[in-house]
Amino acid sequence: MTYCVGMVLEKGLVLMSDTRTNSGVDNISTFRKMFHWTVPGERCLTVLSAGNLATTQAVVSKLEERTKAPDDRENSLLGMPTMFTVATEVGRLLRETIDTRQKANGDTVRTRFTASMILAGQIAGMEPRLFLIYPEGNFIEASSDTPFFQIGELKYGRPILLRAYDRDMSFEDAIKLLMVSFDSTLKANLSVGMPLDLMVIERDAFEPTQTQRITAEDPYFQAISSSWGDALKSAFHSLPKFEFEK
Repeated sequence: MTYCVGMVLEKGLVLMSDTRTNSGVDNISTFRKMFHWTVPGERCLTVLSAGNLATTQAVVSKLEERTKAPDDRENSLLGMPTMFTVATEVGRLLRETIDTRQKANGDTVRTRFTASMILAGQIAGMEPRLFLIYPEGNFIEASSDTPFFQIGELKYGRPILLRAYDRDMSFEDAIKLLMVSFDSTLKANLSVGMPLDLMVIERDAFEPTQTQRITAEDPYFQAISSSWGDALKSAFHSLPKFEFEK
């Protein structure tokens, strides 16, 4: 399983993903789930993936191949005119890949090869945009009502995002919030694991402003994890005492 989050801020976009692909007792493996393509001064696009690893890697490989074909720029992520067009094409490739793998294996259960993706980025002259792409190929866009998307094991870290998110928050506070969300997920589910990949895309920068791989030994992440645990215990003990009726 996995956990990925894409978040829209007034200042730009913040993205984070884990890297665990297998959590067997004696077989733990990792694989990157964040991929990006950049045309300096013109566009920056990032995809986060969750679900069947072979499916997501096949989609990413197809996208990569298209960016390397100079004579096919119109069908490449680097030449499409809008983020909506990019989301449409990524959705089409995802649906097509799932259908192809299902037919090739004679499998009647589509969920075996299912996957979902988050697409984030900005093209010059337009606003930063964030999309959640479903296995069927359709998608929704982030809005004021839904300013962030999660894929994978989202239930453990979602309450924290819902309570603390603010569109006007700084990148630093957004990263701190995501670390708390991921820490809570890591504590609750072994199928999500370190290291974490972080990317910040500042509005109108058209390239990653900050990228970082956060390991379990990262001192800031360790401080967040420890401090958050202590803060929760302190908040719990400060709540009004429950008393049975006499």
